[in-house]
Amino acid sequence: MLESYFKVGERGSTLGREVRGGVVTFVTMSYIVVLNPLILGFAPDVEGSFLGSSNGEPNLPAIAAGTALIAGVMSILMGAVANFPLALATGLGLNAFVAVVLASQMTWADAMGLVVIEGVIILVLVLTGLRKAVFLAVPRELKIAISAGIGLFIAFIGFVDAGFSRRYPDAAMTTVPVQLGPNGALDGWPIVVFAVGLVLLIALWSLRVKGSILITIAVGTVLAFVLEAVLDIGPGGADNPTGWALTVPAPPEQWFGVPDLGTLGQFNLLGSFEKAGVVAAVLLVFTLLLADFFDTIGTMTAIGAEAGLNDEDGSPPNTQRILVVDSVAAIAGGAGGVSSNTSYIESASGVGEGARTGIASIVTGVLFLLTTLFVGVVASIPSEAAVPALVLVGFLMLRGVKDIDWDDLEVALPAFLTIILMPFTYSITVGIGAGFLSYVLIKVVRRKPQDVSPLMWGIAVAFLLWFAIAPLTALLT
Repeated sequence: MLESYFKVGERGSTLGREVRGGVVTFVTMSYIVVLNPLILGFAPDVEGSFLGSSNGEPNLPAIAAGTALIAGVMSILMGAVANFPLALATGLGLNAFVAVVLASQMTWADAMGLVVIEGVIILVLVLTGLRKAVFLAVPRELKIAISAGIGLFIAFIGFVDAGFSRRYPDAAMTTVPVQLGPNGALDGWPIVVFAVGLVLLIALWSLRVKGSILITIAVGTVLAFVLEAVLDIGPGGADNPTGWALTVPAPPEQWFGVPDLGTLGQFNLLGSFEKAGVVAAVLLVFTLLLADFFDTIGTMTAIGAEAGLNDEDGSPPNTQRILVVDSVAAIAGGAGGVSSNTSYIESASGVGEGARTGIASIVTGVLFLLTTLFVGVVASIPSEAAVPALVLVGFLMLRGVKDIDWDDLEVALPAFLTIILMPFTYSITVGIGAGFLSYVLIKVVRRKPQDVSPLMWGIAVAFLLWFAIAPLTALLT
């Protein structure tokens, strides 16, 4: 039954690899259960209320439970419907936009209503075939560049989350923007945990040890527990730059509890148009739409390439189903009150462990559902123990650049901008937009506009508007 539907053997995998890959993907991206409440939970809306709160105080447990629930359901749906090793959860960047931009102009319910509207629009684009047509219209070299750029991006995320790379503490901004460690050196035990994990992972991977990523995360977590218990390192911050970046490793105070699902259904579909005005609401939806639209295309391409599942045109199997599930996830995230859910590039860690089918996504989803009962356990895993996997996956994804014709300026320069701007701007969408715009520009100045498909022209115009969204918003409102 598993073989006939999921094609485990046909894709060169085994049930054990799928389960192991699903577990690794969950551990690598489970930080969102902790991070999403920190981003959304402390931001008051225009009325001074907090998300999921009924007493005027931040309600982080409710946001954590809602985050895990929606991620679990949508990851299972991706595995069962699309048979692709891609997990979903609340999108980073999207949640920050919701917290910082939307909540400052409207209520939380209104903001989540905008997220639902954005998801519905994307779903319509998918069902009409436009989203897939746009994806197929992208030149092969740019698809490769998207995958490679995401590889660099997630490797950089790994180094930043581990504290290996830091912002230089210079308010005048007269020096370099990033540096090694908190003071130009590898200082602090949390960085040691990351370094030990990275060295161990490189060694195990080089020896082709099965389960190397999962082993590394387990060893790093145990080491972090011991160090915190003995040395009382504490959380990082301005007064403790050598502390833990996101999570202080310690046994949870409460291992089991009934989840608070207070964020579910807390959305107002059209309230934003009344609060912010029609023009502002439309522009805000447009911003959400573009960011969500192309991040998923880049992510599924990268995962498919790393798994060796893409066809000769660079398209993963069941592309339409993948896009439908991802669109539904955006709607579910808004309806669940935890911001738009989207495909996670961290799924590449599970692919690196051998996952090739939707079984891995189902395993990841089940673990997210269990997390609603055991939020404290997941919260105890420090990022320093998990992110070495992102660095390794970044290397694996970057290998595709060898297939780009670097002597052909018409594709090489757009590919370069796509790759380099993702980590430099901390945004997948910026890299893709710069690549698309430069591709069209070079074709025009070389008098080859006929080589640009109508869809590519439309994408270029959309990205041009996206880059100019701030001055346009100021002008029109």
